[in-house]
Amino acid sequence: MSDPQIDPAGNTQQFRAFAQRKDPEEAVQERRSPIVPIVVAVLAVAIVAAVAAYLIL
Repeated sequence: MSDPQIDPAGNTQQFRAFAQRKDPEEAVQERRSPIVPIVVAVLAVAIVAAVAAYLIL
């Protein structure tokens, strides 16, 4: 019985497409990554502002 999976290294073009494709998990991480630093920065500014307001009063 033959193996149902085709070896992508059998053809140079297929191998290049195989090697360059991204996993779906990596694609999701790349989309979410800019949001996390923005949220952290906003929270840090809010905390610093709350502490400053508390010290002033």
